[in-house]
Amino acid sequence: MMLEKCSFCKNGDCVKPIKVEKKPGKTAAKIRIEDDGSYFQINQDGGAQKLEKAKITLNDCLACSGCITSAESVLITQQSHEELYKVLSNNKTAAPNQQKLVIVSVSPQSRASLAARFKMTPLEAARKLTAFLKNLGVHYVFDTTFSRNFSLLESQREFVRRFQRQTEDKKALPMLASACPGWICYAEKTHGSFVIPYISTTKSPQQVMGSLIKGHFAKQQHFSPDQTYHVTVMPCYDKKLEASRPDFFSEEYQTREVDCVITTGEVLRLLEQKGVSLSDVDSAPLDTMFSSVSEEELLGHSGGGSGGYLEHIYKYAAKELFGIQVDEVQYKPLKNKDFQEVTLEKDGTILLQFASAYGFRNIQNLMQKLKRGKSPYHYVEVMACPSGCLNGGGQIRAEGESSKDLLQQVEKLYESVKTEIPERNRTVKELYEQWLGGTNSEKAGTMLHTVYHAVEKMNSGFNIKW
Repeated sequence: MMLEKCSFCKNGDCVKPIKVEKKPGKTAAKIRIEDDGSYFQINQDGGAQKLEKAKITLNDCLACSGCITSAESVLITQQSHEELYKVLSNNKTAAPNQQKLVIVSVSPQSRASLAARFKMTPLEAARKLTAFLKNLGVHYVFDTTFSRNFSLLESQREFVRRFQRQTEDKKALPMLASACPGWICYAEKTHGSFVIPYISTTKSPQQVMGSLIKGHFAKQQHFSPDQTYHVTVMPCYDKKLEASRPDFFSEEYQTREVDCVITTGEVLRLLEQKGVSLSDVDSAPLDTMFSSVSEEELLGHSGGGSGGYLEHIYKYAAKELFGIQVDEVQYKPLKNKDFQEVTLEKDGTILLQFASAYGFRNIQNLMQKLKRGKSPYHYVEVMACPSGCLNGGGQIRAEGESSKDLLQQVEKLYESVKTEIPERNRTVKELYEQWLGGTNSEKAGTMLHTVYHAVEKMNSGFNIKW
């Protein structure tokens, strides 16, 4: 599999985005980056020459410190739209007892990207994508906004517990978000045991949905977890790595919680291979069991395109810890739009100080402050991609328009969906009791939380000390 740019460096941070030919006796060439991401070499005479972008493999991408091993790259290449198609094809010829229950869980970021590409609303995109996938042989199409309710609720409770024990546990705070697998990969392999205690143990929406599908829904449908094939559609290639983690593999059933991750771009390629435009597909009713839908109206969460973790935790903590009702969160941009602060004050005293840090420049600054003991924050929403998940490396790229304009369209479509409050979702409440045996049960801890592992750095000439 080849990627033009990975999710960490697609905005110009790649260690080898271009190849510049050096000629003896000439001074180093200057490079100009256009708004559309094109690179031009500026010569001494002022002339400009467009440079071809280098193709980089998955072995080259991510944090550039040896974070993708050859074994991991094999796991990733096993996850593609071709693999999904293979399972669906096998289902058509297999005996009934050999067929698999195929479920696709779609992220709201991917849905917004598809909606922008085909000039439709997110609801239209959801209905048409459901129809397309079911025509291929998929049995159920769900929405990971639903599983994000669990991630948000668990993150809220985890933060309050950490805040209350910060006196005896010096690494309880700041709590660092855990939903971005690119950030987790970087943290484990670059900062290891130093940073792991700070990272939230709450699973991402993708992996919560994996637990729900394999650990609950499959049994309801009279299928074992290994007879169930669960696919997610994500805005990010790094989600393939997340799904491949040993922590999310069932030894008992020899199956992953998420069998295959395909990106939004791969959905587009699947449509193109079938000679189909999503605009021309007839709409189908949405599967409402594990989807955030209210009377055929899509639901989402407030707080931005990366899940709204900062906003939900901030509001919950203000109420739970200090009895303060926060209706609207006021963000204060710092050095750039991808690093913002939110502060709760009372009588001149800072009670809570949160931040969002998107992109590796901001993440590196955050880590340096944390290592020097200079970080003032209680919680940080960390995302590897500049502008967050809506700008993920697996999203559909711009054609005939600037990347900035396309991102604004995707953001507008994403934010057009009515928001819901996780605590008020009845189905989530019921599942906490019926599936997990209560909010603070041992099963809830197992199904909704995970652990992280420090990874020994590889000895490589490409290792970078961040």
